[in-house]
Amino acid sequence: MVGHARLLLLLCLAGSSLSLLIPRRLFLGGTAPTNPGYSYETKTFQQQVDHFNFQNTDVFNQIYLVNDSWWEKGGPIFFYTGNEGEITWFCNNTGFMWDIAAEFKAMLVFSEHRYYGSSLPFGEKSFTNENIVYLTVEQALADHAMLIDHIKSGVHGAENSSVIAFGGSYGGMLAAWIRMKYPNLVDGSIAASAPIWQFGDLTPCEMPYKILTRSFTKAGELCPLAIRMSWDALKEMGESNADREWLHKTFNLCGEVDKGIADDLSDWLQAVWFNMGMANYPYPASFLEPLPAWPVKEACKYLSTKIFQSHRELLMAISDAATVYYNYEGQANCLNTSQTALASLQYMPWNFQVMRFVITCLIGDLADSYVCRHAQKWLCHSVPLALMICTHVNHGTFMSTLSSVKN
Repeated sequence: MVGHARLLLLLCLAGSSLSLLIPRRLFLGGTAPTNPGYSYETKTFQQQVDHFNFQNTDVFNQIYLVNDSWWEKGGPIFFYTGNEGEITWFCNNTGFMWDIAAEFKAMLVFSEHRYYGSSLPFGEKSFTNENIVYLTVEQALADHAMLIDHIKSGVHGAENSSVIAFGGSYGGMLAAWIRMKYPNLVDGSIAASAPIWQFGDLTPCEMPYKILTRSFTKAGELCPLAIRMSWDALKEMGESNADREWLHKTFNLCGEVDKGIADDLSDWLQAVWFNMGMANYPYPASFLEPLPAWPVKEACKYLSTKIFQSHRELLMAISDAATVYYNYEGQANCLNTSQTALASLQYMPWNFQVMRFVITCLIGDLADSYVCRHAQKWLCHSVPLALMICTHVNHGTFMSTLSSVKN
């Protein structure tokens, strides 16, 4: 009874204030190094490719990790609902579950999301148009649910164990949704930074970028102005061979000079500022990249001292600020704009999910509109130019991309 009472208290605290529970080692981020020394057993479980069509008999092996060092028969199961990356990476960066496992005598289970890591339903052919259709939230939730049922029925002493789902960001959404969809299997969930309300008809679509702009403004009032001005500067600097050569050298880019260098840098920088704001912890962290404490403040030191008088002067400062994200420890020889985080975050399947099933808000075309998308609902909202993230995406390319994915 005492164990159940503690679990209830844990969930009550989570519902009222996650900051009480996770002041330092949040699910996404924290002080855990790349290899923190956590021990676990890697296992596989055979999943149906399509849980909702019994005529489809295709199966695949899902990866999951287990640590039962502290578990006692009947003790709880702390279940991480894997999200958009290799599960070992999330396991090694989810210190909170490890911190409390001994106290609750809990079994730790980390379940990999289909189409990520090694849990590929069709191997190297998983991302063809024909095969990627099984990458949905509903199928992923069913995977997690089937694995929970397998553990509870197959592990002696676990049949009456309480199951608490854990997750952060998209994983937090899954943790919340699995409790809603499968209450017979999941007794509660702790969903950190889970934007389950971030849909076009529930929350203003531009809100994430307004919050991001607010964070950069607090770090220095001139900082968001410099970033806002950099989009036009990049566009103009991408029009001549000499300026493209200068951009390549100034940003220390990998590979050869490309005519699309300005667009590539714009896309990359937008992701950098967003990721930096997302990982703006008050302590050093290495979840996305090795970052200092308050990385936004560190980056804005380069952008908040003056009004820049030329495009080149501005973009040199932008390059220095971006270095805080991608090369703070000097580990990179050059900048690869095709990668904005560690390789464990897999952008191809994630971009597909964002396009089709998960809410996302982007700055749109030259008309400076937000393009808000979720499921197959397509909304456009005008926003003021005061917002910091205003990129210039080729309208024709952008809309043709959306059309091809939507269809």
